[in-house]
Amino acid sequence: MNWNEKFYGVNFAPFPHRGTLAGEAARRSMADMAEATGANWVILSPSGVQATPYSEEIDWRTDATPTDEELCDAIRFAKQLGLQVALKPTVNCANGVWRARISFFDHDVPCETKWSGWFASYTAFQTHYATLAQAEGCGLFLTGCEMTMTEHRETEWRTLIAAVRQQYHGPVSYNCDKYGEDHVAWWDAVDCIASSGYYPLNDWENQLDRIEAVSKQFGKPVLFSEAGCMNITGSSAVPNNWELNGSRNDLEQAGWYETMFHACAKRPWVLGFGVWDWPADPRTQSSYAVSGRPAAKVIQNAYHGGILE
Repeated sequence: MNWNEKFYGVNFAPFPHRGTLAGEAARRSMADMAEATGANWVILSPSGVQATPYSEEIDWRTDATPTDEELCDAIRFAKQLGLQVALKPTVNCANGVWRARISFFDHDVPCETKWSGWFASYTAFQTHYATLAQAEGCGLFLTGCEMTMTEHRETEWRTLIAAVRQQYHGPVSYNCDKYGEDHVAWWDAVDCIASSGYYPLNDWENQLDRIEAVSKQFGKPVLFSEAGCMNITGSSAVPNNWELNGSRNDLEQAGWYETMFHACAKRPWVLGFGVWDWPADPRTQSSYAVSGRPAAKVIQNAYHGGILE
């Protein structure tokens, strides 16, 4: 896969419930996002839901997931704005356990749920959206996010990616968790290495040195398809800790982004970023959101050549 331009993206309205992407408010917010950040990509992440990390069945037809019509309308509107669209169907657990904990016995045990049943359901989930991505002309398909305890099942992942490619003919990747880039053995099966770039402010150079070795090993560029920091004092030291409490600190969030962009600008193998995040409704934005905050200006400056070019 030959990438002709950098990926300057934003994760818009992550894991939207039914109705979140519909209507003029969400359209206005997406248009504001494109203008405020200068992004050329938007990442949309419809969520499938399983009851617990040990459940086999994944459901993407409940109110926790936008309808196909709603999602397609959002894709079409993004393209009207001049944005390319990456689709990242992501599974989450209804009981609130992080998806990285999804796991089963590596040997089949009677009366216990099994990898085979889960991968069958996960493949149905992914290929459903791969078909939609092909029909709507999405520019990238990410086969999930931060599925850390599934990644050693190399045969199943290769089979899944092959099934996705049967439905979607564009570039395909997978979003591993931070610190996980060198723990995936099957990067050769995808078109770029994708990762969640929640690295501490003072550790970006060390982590980029480590990740560069993976990029060279597989001959693939690296996309930080998630990258973010909360606007809370102390978050820049532990940006992956979404449970951190503290005082509001917009400048710390902005400074974290500036440090990340400066560090990555020196690494030509970094394909780009998916900022986490921009909400459909800024009135209900999370601490990670950059809408209406100084971080948005830093992102715009980076995406338009002030830092990255």
